This record gives sequence, structure tokens and C-alpha cells, in this order.
Amino acid sequence: MEDVLDPSLPVVHVERGGEATYHGPGQLVGYPIVKLPDRLDVRRYVRDLEEVLIRASRAFGVAADRDPQQSGVWVGGRKLGSIGVAVHRDVTFHGFAHNVNTDIRYFAKIRPCGFDGSIMTSMAREIGGPVPMGAFKDEVIDVFAEVFNRELLVAPPLPV
Repeated sequence: MEDVLDPSLPVVHVERGGEATYHGPGQLVGYPIVKLPDRLDVRRYVRDLEEVLIRASRAFGVAADRDPQQSGVWVGGRKLGSIGVAVHRDVTFHGFAHNVNTDIRYFAKIRPCGFDGSIMTSMAREIGGPVPMGAFKDEVIDVFAEVFNRELLVAPPLPV
């Protein structure tokens, strides 16, 4: 895979939109399972996921926004969160990786979403200090329920 620059990295191939990405410590990774309406609108679903992460980031003082040309969550031309979804029988799987307290040096080992790794940022980098992950998770859950107008069932984390 040409987007993986460090051949020592473990690579997992998945069926979802997007190119190479990194999942690691300090990220909030969410794979919402959502039954989309009969009239499938994947673009709206992606925009709604962006909206969730934008609002949640702003609640912690990060000036997150959209880039009209690229999916994901952006701050001043730097990518804060990536979205890669797939849909099977109108049900979504895969989702997002949002850099909360992520050591962004890991992105130098790949071309995240086809970009140079230097484009990546984290919430901690943007505000100059760590973000309480538990509080950010809670904010994402609350905003998700609001944006999607649904009551959420949160599954327990899988054992590592």
C-alpha cells in the first residue's frame, strides 16, 4: 500500500470509504451503527458525523470546522478528525477517528487520507494542553444524540 511509508507498521485492510488512516492512543474512534432511512443519503450521514465532532470540539475551545473540498474535521487547514464509512443494507459501519490527545508524530509514517502527515493536528495541540478524554466522549455522545435525534445505546469497549 503506497500510503504506508513505514514498512514495519501493521496494516489492516478494511472495507470503508477513505484511504490510509491511523488508530492509536489519544484518539476517539467511533464506529456508529446506524440504520439509514429508506432513501440512502451517505453524504448527509458523513456531514452529520462531521457536525457531531465539530460541535463537540468547539465545546472544548477548538475552532473546528469543515473544509468544503474534503470530508473530515478541520482547524485552520489542519485535519483534526477523519471519517471513513461503509454502508451495507442501509446500515452504517466504520466511522471516525478524532485526534484528541494523539501524538501526531505517528502520522509521519503514513499518508493519512492521501495527505502529507504534517497536515494532521490534535485538540491538545490546538489548545496547548490535554483534553479530558472521558469528558470529550460524553460530549460526543450527547451531541450525537442531538444531531441524529436518537436515543443512543452505547456498547462497552471491546477487550484489547
